[in-house]
Amino acid sequence: MKGFLTEDFLLQTETAKRLYFDYAQAMPVIDYHNHLPPDEIAQNKVFKNMTDIWLRGDHYKWRAMRANGVAETYITGSADDFTKFRHWAATTPYTMRNPLYHWSHMELKNPFGITDLLSEATAEKVWEAGNARLPQLSTQQLLQHFKVEVVCTTDDPTDSLEHHKAVANRPFGTRVLPTFRPDKAMAVDSPATFNAFVDKLAEVTNHEIRSYQDLVAALQQRHTYFHEAGGRLSDHGITTFSFAPYTQKELDTIFLNARGHQAATPYESEQFKTAMLLQICEWNHERGWAQQFHAGAIRNNNSRLLQQLGADAGVDSIGDWSMASAMSAFFDALDKKNKLAKTVIYNLNPAWNEVFATMAGNFQDGTVPGKIQFGSGWWFLDQKDGMEKQINTLSNMGLLSRFVGMLTDSRSFLSFPRHEYFRRILCNLIGRDVENGELPNDIPWLGKMVQDICYYNAKAYFDF
Repeated sequence: MKGFLTEDFLLQTETAKRLYFDYAQAMPVIDYHNHLPPDEIAQNKVFKNMTDIWLRGDHYKWRAMRANGVAETYITGSADDFTKFRHWAATTPYTMRNPLYHWSHMELKNPFGITDLLSEATAEKVWEAGNARLPQLSTQQLLQHFKVEVVCTTDDPTDSLEHHKAVANRPFGTRVLPTFRPDKAMAVDSPATFNAFVDKLAEVTNHEIRSYQDLVAALQQRHTYFHEAGGRLSDHGITTFSFAPYTQKELDTIFLNARGHQAATPYESEQFKTAMLLQICEWNHERGWAQQFHAGAIRNNNSRLLQQLGADAGVDSIGDWSMASAMSAFFDALDKKNKLAKTVIYNLNPAWNEVFATMAGNFQDGTVPGKIQFGSGWWFLDQKDGMEKQINTLSNMGLLSRFVGMLTDSRSFLSFPRHEYFRRILCNLIGRDVENGELPNDIPWLGKMVQDICYYNAKAYFDF
C-alpha cells in the first residue's frame, strides 16, 4: 500500500516518475489566467492568519462547508477567524475523493511544510504552525517560492492598472500583467450593471458616451491603455457563444434603451454581445494579443446567497446550452476576414469536450503552432478526472504536444500547487502509455514534450 501524498504522489509507473522528476518538476510557472488581487502583490501583503490567506474568498471551500452542514456564520459570516478555520478543518476529512482533499494537503505541505492530516483534532496545531510561517510568506515571496515567472490578473477595462505599474517599477522577479475583461460592457440585459460600467468608462477616458460608437471608441482607448501597460490577453466569461445578425441601428437602439434602464431582450442581448465581441477580437488580432473564452457556467443560482453575499459566493454550476453552431459562426466570421487572433476556449461541461476540441481544429491556420487551443480543465473540471478527460480529448482530437498547459484560475496565492497536480497527472498518463507499449520509450523526446506543455509552449504562445 502506498502512503498518502508521498514523493511519488499520482505517479504510478517508473516512467512517470522519471518524466516528472527529471523534466517537469523544475519548470517555472506561467500562470496566464488567475484572479489574484494586484494590489496585494504590489503591496507585498503579509497575511494575518491562515483564514486570511486560505479561506477568504475561496468559494470551493465554502461550497464544501455548506454541504457538510456548516452554518454560514462560520463560513462567510461574523465568526472569528480561528472558529472559521476550525470548521473548515472539521469539514476536510469529509472531502475525501473531492479534489479539495488533495489540494488542501498539497497546499499545507507546500509552502508550509505541514504534513499532518487536517481535521478538527489537528486544527489548532495546523493553525499555529501555519501562522508561524506566514511572516516569511508575503505575496511576492509566495510567487517566488512557486517559481512563478508571469502572472496575468483579470481586470476590468476601467481599472487604473496602478498596481501593475507599481510592480513594473519595482520588479521582484515575477511579471504581473493585466488581462482585459470587458464582460460588463455587454451587460445590456442588466441596465444597472451596464450603466455603472459606462459611467465609469466615460470618467476614466474623459470621453462622453452617448451612442454605441462612443462606447466602442472608449473601449478601444482602454484596450490601447492595457497594451501599453503590458497586457497581451483579453478574457471573456460567457454563458454561451453568441452569433446573432445585427445592424448599426439596432445596436444604437439597444444601447440607448439600456442607458434608459430598459433591459435588452434575450435576442437583443445576443446581438449586442456578438457585435461587441467581434470588435474586441479584431483589436486583439491587430495587436497580436491572445484571447480566452470561458463558456458554460450558469451563475448565481441561489438568489438568497447572491443577495446576501454578492457574486462569486459558491452558487454557480455547469450549464447545458447548445454551443457548437454559434461558436462555429463566430470564429468563422473572424477567420474569413483574417482577423482571428490566438484563441483559448475553456469548456465547463464535460459532455462538450469533443465539441470544443474539434472546433479548435477547424480554425488552425498554420501561422502559429496550436493557434486555437482547447484550454485546460476549468473550474469544476480542474481536478484529476477532469484534467485526464481534457488531456485525453485533446490527444484524440488535436496535438497534445502543442498544449499551453495549466493555470490556476484562482483568487488564492496558495493555489499554485495545482500546477504540480497537473504536471504529475500529465506525466502519469504519458508514463502509463509508455509502459503499456502505446508510446515509444523515447524519454528525451517525451521529456521535451512534457517541458513544452508545462512551460515552453505558453512562453512562446503568449509572447509576454
